[in-house]
Amino acid sequence: MSIEIKVPVLPESVADAVIANWYKQAGESIDVDEVLVDLETDKVILEVPTIKQGVVKEILFSVGDTVTAGQLLAVIDDSPAAIASNDAHVDNTKVEDKISDNVAKMAVAAMSPSVRKMVAENEIDEAQLVGSGKNGRIIKKDVEKYLAENMQPDDDSISSEQRPTYSVEVKPAVSSERLERRVPMTRLRARIAERLVQSQSEAAILTTFNEVNMKPVMELRTRYKEPFEKKFAVRLGFMSFFVQACVEALKRFPEINASIDGNDIVYHGFYDVGVAVSGPNGLVVPIVRDADALSVAEIEQSIVDYASKAMTSSLSIEDITGGTFTISNGGVFGSMLSTPILNPPQSAILGMHNITERAMVVDGEVKVLPMMYLALSYDHRLVDGKSAVQFLVTIKQLLEDPSRMLLGV
Repeated sequence: MSIEIKVPVLPESVADAVIANWYKQAGESIDVDEVLVDLETDKVILEVPTIKQGVVKEILFSVGDTVTAGQLLAVIDDSPAAIASNDAHVDNTKVEDKISDNVAKMAVAAMSPSVRKMVAENEIDEAQLVGSGKNGRIIKKDVEKYLAENMQPDDDSISSEQRPTYSVEVKPAVSSERLERRVPMTRLRARIAERLVQSQSEAAILTTFNEVNMKPVMELRTRYKEPFEKKFAVRLGFMSFFVQACVEALKRFPEINASIDGNDIVYHGFYDVGVAVSGPNGLVVPIVRDADALSVAEIEQSIVDYASKAMTSSLSIEDITGGTFTISNGGVFGSMLSTPILNPPQSAILGMHNITERAMVVDGEVKVLPMMYLALSYDHRLVDGKSAVQFLVTIKQLLEDPSRMLLGV
């Protein structure tokens, strides 16, 4: 009996997908729920598993091919005869070779998307790589080591006439060749580019700035960091304070939690806050749903879970769809100040930046305080400058006196 593996139903906003990686080839065994192929969409990587044990009978597409929902990807033969025949095909005298080969394949299959991309971009034969990660997994360091070792000049390429006959330090000649490397843009990167251009061409984007004294939040975090982590098994970071401050400010300025739909303004009665995180294939914005109903610990846990999913390219469509407001933290990369771009159809986005000690005048005295610049980009078609400024001032006040969030003042 044959099992057909087809492209799963794609979300309405996703038209097609690209074959990113095959984990099995024709003639190889596959177990129940084992991933057969990865499909890259313009939002996430979709894993397609098999529902039964069997032998891969036929693969209909190659890596890089574009497919649509419902198309046949592969055929699995799940008959007992095929499984038994495939098992018996292994020659006992070559068991060790097969084990070694399987380990190598597992190491290649376990490569993260970022490592796989590096291998493809540098046209490296995967069989030449030696994995140093857990269970022989190939990691980024292994690829970098291979590139370093194989980019050394070959002494045999220098003729005897070109070799110096005296003992002095010879500097390598500078090549006049101007190298270029062309690689196809990933679906995710193409989608990011499309969305950014759309945002800038369709919205009237302005940015207002302010600064916040982070000392109260930092002191509160230091005071309760250990008991918080002990009780909830998650670190107490800064992002949960910003999420709660933004939710409180959004309640006071509902137009910033709204969006434009044609000639209508849609005011959202819920607070789904997107938190921009960096993944191996680019920036993604998973959504913390109903952030107003979550505790600090629940917000922190959601962010940790999403960050982990982003690094392994395992975010689902539901994880990154929707959202009424976005927070982007460029400070983790050292950014002092930036103007974030809207995530359409949202009307605003908050940009966080790095915390630096600066001399500030407080009550007529100069004090050294940990300061952060905040940037709010907003759609001027919907949000007036007064509302934008007051919204950012509200966030500043809430962060500089966190008890306000508890009291709602």
